[in-house]
Amino acid sequence: MDFTKTVAVVTGGNRGLGLRFAEQLIERGAKVYAAARRPEAVELAGAVPLRLDLTDQASIGEAAALASDATFLINNAGISTHTALIDGSFDNIRLEMETHYFGTLAATRAFAPVIERNGGGAVLNILSVLSWVHVSAYGAYCAAKSASWAMSNVLREELRPKGIHVASLHVGYMATDMADYVAPEDKVDPAAVAKAGLDGVAAGANEIIADEKSRRAKENLGVAL
Repeated sequence: MDFTKTVAVVTGGNRGLGLRFAEQLIERGAKVYAAARRPEAVELAGAVPLRLDLTDQASIGEAAALASDATFLINNAGISTHTALIDGSFDNIRLEMETHYFGTLAATRAFAPVIERNGGGAVLNILSVLSWVHVSAYGAYCAAKSASWAMSNVLREELRPKGIHVASLHVGYMATDMADYVAPEDKVDPAAVAKAGLDGVAAGANEIIADEKSRRAKENLGVAL
């Protein structure tokens, strides 16, 4: 992918990892729509603010209509409610799935025809080491990210004939607001994760593993614990 010819939409592009993606895409010469529920929160010079709420189908459609020149979608926006599956709030469990799975799918369905009309491009889904490692304290998040991993693999097959490459990126804790309770030594730099993601997409990788925890988790899939 030649980023100087890329028009990217980054969901959750106003902060955290999404902001790092937006910054680096601009540095590489891309046009960037920084999508957020509150577009007024987008303060990155050179980025085009775009309203997009993954839990609001109408806003997704409106965003796809406004960003009609898009060739690259980064499904980055997400939440973590730290909700267990048995005793946790069912509303939180639904919210995790609505955001990570249904929201990501809805955004991809809305933007895929746009990207195809513009000659093809790519979709990058930001997933997690918890797509592969499942712990009860993060039950809702694990389930949603696992479903999103399966979805990414299927979408890759469906969208390939349309000239759209689908990649997924897996990472553990990052130094962002979402992991502010985690010890610094257990977190990786989101700028390095964004670079790995963009380099991986440019190289045509299907699965991009951005830290050692995710690498070990993938290597141990299917191993009895």
